[in-house]
Amino acid sequence: MHRILVLGAGKIGTLISGLLADSGDYQIHLADIDGEAARSVAVAHGLDKVTAFELDATDPVQLAGQIDDNPVDAVVSGLPYFCNESVGQVAKDKGIHYFDLTEDVSVTKAIRKIAQGADRAFVPQCGLAPGFISIAANELIRHFDELRSVKLRVGALPQHPNNALKYSLTWSTDGVINEYGNMCHAVVNGELVDVLPLEGLEEIELDGTLYEAFNTSGGLGSLAETYAGQATTMDYKTIRYPGHCAQMRLLMNDLKLNENRGMLKQILENSVPHTLQDVVIIYTAVSGMQDGRLCEENYVNKVYPAMIAGRLWSAIQVTTAAGICSVLDLVVSNAGHYKGLVRQEDFRLKDILDNRFGKYFAQGGSSAASMRAIATGATGHDNGLSGDAS
Repeated sequence: MHRILVLGAGKIGTLISGLLADSGDYQIHLADIDGEAARSVAVAHGLDKVTAFELDATDPVQLAGQIDDNPVDAVVSGLPYFCNESVGQVAKDKGIHYFDLTEDVSVTKAIRKIAQGADRAFVPQCGLAPGFISIAANELIRHFDELRSVKLRVGALPQHPNNALKYSLTWSTDGVINEYGNMCHAVVNGELVDVLPLEGLEEIELDGTLYEAFNTSGGLGSLAETYAGQATTMDYKTIRYPGHCAQMRLLMNDLKLNENRGMLKQILENSVPHTLQDVVIIYTAVSGMQDGRLCEENYVNKVYPAMIAGRLWSAIQVTTAAGICSVLDLVVSNAGHYKGLVRQEDFRLKDILDNRFGKYFAQGGSSAASMRAIATGATGHDNGLSGDAS
């Protein structure tokens, strides 16, 4: 029985704790600064392997005391990205594995530094992007003798857009603003460079539907550093419906709201609705030389909301939770194999897809489950679980 401390009883932390506990192999300590939120999630799960705690995990002393009083094998941070550095340091001090979902480049650099010399695994940037998309892209990269172009594209979109942004809030608002406003890593002419967010606008057509994609921060993870000098070009872009990028440029650049992110967050959360009826698009394209010929390979998938344990979970919740749960499962099930910094590209795609949690990335999904759940009122109020979008 593996003991896992999950920090944050928001939408992603809630599903992570449920998936792990329901497997029967994990005892979950679910901690949140709002103890009642954590307790309500534990009750809603109805699993004796989920125990709720009230904890301010941003206080290293409190977090260290929690681990001393209730020992665990690993900590999973479902907290906002800016909380993760102190969590990582406590994890190293206590000799436990560390996992997070951050897309923030500077926080990831701090975790890498903390991971040096650690005898436990430190696995930042789990989840979808960064996370699963890096694993999928790296798998295709392994099929080539010489690399030219590597494209990573991911989008979490409403199934039925009906506002000017053609967007609904499907995950952390802080995370969206962060990836839209910070500089982005890319490889250009074999060199690792920084490029501007909301630039590099392009069109993508998938299954007859037209999308746009543009530079956003963090989704490339460590892949650019791994393959700089080998790939001619490599970049990550976020997929949206056409017109979204122009609207966000107006808000963030022309109206200068990138310089007042608190106000931008308030505007978005007061005007853009949340939804469980989303679709996650995963697209990666790699081109290069195979046996003397120029070839291209693609991994393309659409993931829809799923009914899990009798509740409807959005596609972004499912893919993010499945991403971190599958890599955690691989790490803790292979004692001693992983230690220090572990990059997403250190995992094989087949191992993820064959994993009991990675099965949620299976091809061939549809919107049927979410449509039925909405039509029958099975979702209650946002699936009946409390917590924010983290």
